[in-house]
Amino acid sequence: MIVTSLGQKGMYTPKATYGIIGWPLGHSLSPLLHNTAFEALGVNAEYKLFPLKEDELQGFFAGLKEESSSIFGLNVTIPYKGKVIEYMDALSPYAQKAMAVNTIVIASNRMLRGFNTDGAGFLSHLTELGIPTAGKRIVLLGAGGTARSILSVLCLIPERPHSILVYNHHPEKTSQLIRDLGQRMDVGIVRPVASVGDLNLEGTDLLINTTPLGLRNDDPCPVAEGLLHSNLWVYDVIYNPSETLLLKRAKAKGAKTTNGLGMLFYQGVLSFQHWVDRELDPKVKNKMRERLLKAQGGQA
Repeated sequence: MIVTSLGQKGMYTPKATYGIIGWPLGHSLSPLLHNTAFEALGVNAEYKLFPLKEDELQGFFAGLKEESSSIFGLNVTIPYKGKVIEYMDALSPYAQKAMAVNTIVIASNRMLRGFNTDGAGFLSHLTELGIPTAGKRIVLLGAGGTARSILSVLCLIPERPHSILVYNHHPEKTSQLIRDLGQRMDVGIVRPVASVGDLNLEGTDLLINTTPLGLRNDDPCPVAEGLLHSNLWVYDVIYNPSETLLLKRAKAKGAKTTNGLGMLFYQGVLSFQHWVDRELDPKVKNKMRERLLKAQGGQA
């Protein structure tokens, strides 16, 4: 799609810019992932961090519309996956259902189209790990953009879970999230809970953390240690650090655990393919995955 960024052999083309917006961004491995792909493909482009405070969003997106802008694609992370929708000229069908955008394609005419690759990236990682969803009892922590994406895809796939309990420390956000998604899909399997104690983890198959708790060393565990058990699979979308306090405590209880590095990889590949409008060669994908694993000491 972005032909000018790919260039032609022997011809000079200005370096195209891609990147990720969010706040904070110090933990992000997205530049490593995407710059590896640009390097492997010989593309004259660079992926950067764009840490933006909320009052800077409007000016940033106004700048994207300028013909002089060198930015042709973006990722979006906490806390802006919902907020950026107002700046989009078009949304993909899934992004419109989830009302969350994590990938933006900027055409040569500076039109902005929003996509969501989080849901598909999450499912791809579950498939790789051999984690089934059909008929399972799932608990989801959080009510932000990532929670929206995961909740949406779990409600839309044929292999629907038996139930999904959703908890967030602001109960009104949980209820609002479910009501909002209910306008565009069947959320009959989803129920909000008002407190962590009501989650009934004893009968839960899969616990998914989409909250930022765990990004910092002094963050508390999002659930009490006594609720964790050996028949549980715990999935934390956080990948840096590679093992959050939640994962450490779950592992100590004998539970199976995984961080979100695989989800980052799969959603990142899909984002990249939207930007360049082509399927990535398996060799390039392998290089991207290897670079991530090396950065995390082989833990995923």
